[in-house]
Amino acid sequence: MSMNFPVNENIIKKAVEKLYIKDLEKATIREVVAIAGEIEKETGIEFIRMEMGVPGLKPSEIGVKAEIEALNNGVASIYPPIDGVENLKNESSRFIKAFVDLEIEPQGCVPVVGSMEGTFCTFITACQCNPLKDTILFIDPGFPVQKQQAHVLNLKYETFDNYNYRGELLHDKLESYLIKGNIACIVYSNPNNPSWCCLTDSELQIIGELSKKYDTIVAEDLAYFAMDFRKDLSRPFEPPFQPSIGKYTDNYLLLISGSKVFSYAGQRIAIVAMSNALYKRQFNGLTAKYGGGTFGSVFIHRVLYAASTGVSHSAQYALAAMFKAASDGKYNFLDEVKEYGRRAKKLKKIFQKYGFGIVYDNDLGQPVGDGFYFTIKYPGMTGGELLKALIPYGISAISLSTTGSQQEGLRACTSFIKDHQYEQLEERLKIFAAQQN
Repeated sequence: MSMNFPVNENIIKKAVEKLYIKDLEKATIREVVAIAGEIEKETGIEFIRMEMGVPGLKPSEIGVKAEIEALNNGVASIYPPIDGVENLKNESSRFIKAFVDLEIEPQGCVPVVGSMEGTFCTFITACQCNPLKDTILFIDPGFPVQKQQAHVLNLKYETFDNYNYRGELLHDKLESYLIKGNIACIVYSNPNNPSWCCLTDSELQIIGELSKKYDTIVAEDLAYFAMDFRKDLSRPFEPPFQPSIGKYTDNYLLLISGSKVFSYAGQRIAIVAMSNALYKRQFNGLTAKYGGGTFGSVFIHRVLYAASTGVSHSAQYALAAMFKAASDGKYNFLDEVKEYGRRAKKLKKIFQKYGFGIVYDNDLGQPVGDGFYFTIKYPGMTGGELLKALIPYGISAISLSTTGSQQEGLRACTSFIKDHQYEQLEERLKIFAAQQN
């Protein structure tokens, strides 16, 4: 070993104090990134970085070429249309038909500055539709920053961990929140960040039918679009398709990001796709506040306009080109991102070799798939304790508690793992495990 582990606790304490972090267990993703960075600078240790969900693959060449061409054509000097360039709207609609088997008109396909802006604008618009519905419901675990958005917007939210409420058990649990009459919007990711469990069609049907019964909007976050590698979702216009709430309700919108599936995170481009019915629907609350308009027109011309006045002009051409190539069957975007599944399989095996377990290991009777994230636990330790225990070994992740999970453990991301780090991880965990006994 070229390094001595564990790292001196004073070095870690100094890093935490420098960043004014009071409780490491509650540290945000970016704070854990900063802590690891400080320790790296101080010690020269290369951290095994599993805390941040940043794509670790090259961006799609199709997107890069299309964006360069758009820039060469002068789009940088022109404000983009607030609702998106026509080509992107058309290709978004076609992509959704090809891979989700839903009919969404181009009008309702609106580019946003990443899915994060999509949820930000969704939360604002949904919570203004009806003065009695002022609360967001998160089906957790989930992306921690979405709750931060609600906090920034001073919006109320409720949450429950789906761990013990899969299948038919989801119905009564979900209805126990909706029956109160205050839920404006339900939010979840599928595949799930961080558990990588996937809601089934029967579960989506439960959510859809309850959303109709209680007139609640559903925001389906497809940040990891079609990345359930247990089945082949890569063939356009052929089943199986990406499962979606759109089969079971009209009260929905989809968030489809270019960040992970096309490794195009740096250009901050995603699509909010509103159902045809939701886009055209008028709400009393929106009429009272804005003097008229539909959900879709208010989302675009009031909320999105105030947030960013549109999305990078050239990035819209990039996403349109990637959608088109995928829908044409000329670009199998899932072939590239399957690398994350291969990494997860290797990493899980190493962690389990040294006494770790997988927190979310069961997906309605099937082993959970291998993908962008996985979850780990260690006997006798809370998630916060495990985070604090692994950082001295140059291993960083985030506590599951920050994702809304009620389970003890950590979320680990596969995206930054380099080939030489499997050996590093094994060496460090071997020392870690020996020192726990």
